[in-house]
Amino acid sequence: VDKVQQATRLAREQLPGTAIEGEVQLDAAIVPRVARQKIADSQIDGRANILIFPGLEAGNIGYKLAQRFGAATAIGPILQGLRHPANDLSRGCSSDDVYNLIAVTALQAGG
Repeated sequence: VDKVQQATRLAREQLPGTAIEGEVQLDAAIVPRVARQKIADSQIDGRANILIFPGLEAGNIGYKLAQRFGAATAIGPILQGLRHPANDLSRGCSSDDVYNLIAVTALQAGG
């Protein structure tokens, strides 16, 4: 919880004016009906398009669920806070997964 709260604070500082919900349960982040029940003053009303997880293990689980069950384009895991860009691909990745993560890594490198 502390990591998610810190990430929320940093995101709000660096992206003023951006709708950032912060620490919420996953169902409230992505299901409008649940968001209306759980978060009265929601900025995104259950329509999150970026999810931040507190650790690599949780992130892997989350993005694989979104990719497999939601037919979403999942790019990641994307690592941050390193001196140089470095990201990860799973053993079961497709050629599209490789292509997408190369594009993200190139953007992180400033290219």
